[in-house]
Amino acid sequence: MRRTKIVATVGPASSAPDVLDAMLAAGVDVVRLNAAHAGPDGLALTLAAVRDAEQRGGRHVGVLVDLPGPKLRVGDVQEGTTLVAGQAFVLGAEECIGDSSRACVTYTDLARDVSTGDHVLLDDGRIELVVTGVAPGEVTTRVETGGPLLSHKGVNVPGVTLGVATITAYDRSVVEWAQSTDVDFVGLSFVRSGADVEELRSLMTRRHVAIVAKIEKHEALRELDAIISAADAVMVARGDLGVETSPETVPVVQRRIISAARKAGKPVVVATQMLESMTAAPRPTRAEASDVANAIFNRADACMLSAETATGAYPVETVETMARIAATAEEAIAHREWDHEEPGDPSVQEAVSAAVCDLAADLSLAAIVPITQSGATARAVARHRPETPIVAATPALATARGLAIVWGVRALVVPFAEDTDELLDTVGAALCGGEFTRVGEYVAMTAGRSARTEGGTDFILVCQV
Repeated sequence: MRRTKIVATVGPASSAPDVLDAMLAAGVDVVRLNAAHAGPDGLALTLAAVRDAEQRGGRHVGVLVDLPGPKLRVGDVQEGTTLVAGQAFVLGAEECIGDSSRACVTYTDLARDVSTGDHVLLDDGRIELVVTGVAPGEVTTRVETGGPLLSHKGVNVPGVTLGVATITAYDRSVVEWAQSTDVDFVGLSFVRSGADVEELRSLMTRRHVAIVAKIEKHEALRELDAIISAADAVMVARGDLGVETSPETVPVVQRRIISAARKAGKPVVVATQMLESMTAAPRPTRAEASDVANAIFNRADACMLSAETATGAYPVETVETMARIAATAEEAIAHREWDHEEPGDPSVQEAVSAAVCDLAADLSLAAIVPITQSGATARAVARHRPETPIVAATPALATARGLAIVWGVRALVVPFAEDTDELLDTVGAALCGGEFTRVGEYVAMTAGRSARTEGGTDFILVCQV
């Protein structure tokens, strides 16, 4: 059984019901909706299509809405514009149709934040500029690395903290919409501090939606622990991260982020260009297969597909390929190589979660069954990456969907009784009624004597189902 979860972006190539059904059957656990390409009305239509596919497929699927954030871009540019190394090029605040001598940028205060000698990257670093002068409303640069420039390409200024707000007005409108739906996660782009996460959480006045903090800014690496503490999950967003830092540091930073998130017991997703060549080819490159496997060797909870499934020619085949790579990589890791991660904050719940993993391995149990209201107990168990399957029993559909992003956890929705013995009997009966265990097998249930209290896990029961 594959344990690493798959997040897949839905777009024009994958929004048809038959394609959605096939992608879920192939192994998608969480569907990503990119709010940069659709407003609330369009997002609502896609969300409804995903929920219909979830019902047809008979499994719990999480939905992540990804906020675009303050992505800096150039404005409209004349067709055929090419920048040549050595030439002067101006980035201005005043709107214009760009050409080979100047272009406007969506961030009008760029001249206030940069200084002579700073580097400005366009189009994910394909074009490199060096600032040679700053005047009110415009930045003069010298082209270091030239190339064709198209309209609305991204602008990055590595090492410079810009005065732009992390949460835009458009982001706020999407968050307001998300609270009125059954969306499970909101992805916060260009996070720089824990305060950014808390600001987003303060906007959720009607319903809590789990926050996935996307680590893609150089400032975020300095504030990593605070961001992880404030967020519900994190994403290694390697596209902008590789431009904001440097490509050679991304593998090291990826490993650091995964380790820190796992120590804190927070799910972590690795994203961007994992099987990029499959947007146009039915098979990945060997390097891409190694990249996916490396994320699994780093102990990530999930791997994400972006353009591969949103606009690619082979969305279903891409999911199937990622699932096969993940399963093969997991088989290559001995159980004890996953184990014994030091806890960030020792607690009764943490001690019980570690103990149930060791107990299940020693007794060769059929499953570990965290009984959880919020999902916290299941996440605590999953942090130890046990070889024994994890089946989380919860009364809440929202919790089951939220656990779709967590390594190795399958969820079972069961009504909770007030009496602990009755609750354990109900969970045991539900285990037998599904695909999780067979009658007569032994499992380890872990919960709190008050199963409705978050973080109250304090006992383990080994029982025959």
